[in-house]
Amino acid sequence: MEQKSIRVQIFGKEYPLRVDDEQITLQAAQRVSKMMEELHGQLPDQPPVTLAVLSALNVSEALFHEQRFTMQTLKQVEQDVSALSRMLDEALES
Repeated sequence: MEQKSIRVQIFGKEYPLRVDDEQITLQAAQRVSKMMEELHGQLPDQPPVTLAVLSALNVSEALFHEQRFTMQTLKQVEQDVSALSRMLDEALES
């Protein structure tokens, strides 16, 4: 995939980027900007760099939760497939 040059606004500052998927990057930038604005509303005395670090931690935590959920779901699917396979084997043997 060819990279494209775009500019995104995050918390009032513009960043030039080279991206593979413009839509995903724009959505991510909007999410981060919104998160920083919400944190600024809760912590108005904090500098932008602190808000950026807290936003990065929030995004990372959400990613870890999603990864854990995905792994648990995959494990459950594997168990279900294994159980169905045993049931099919038993049905074919009888």
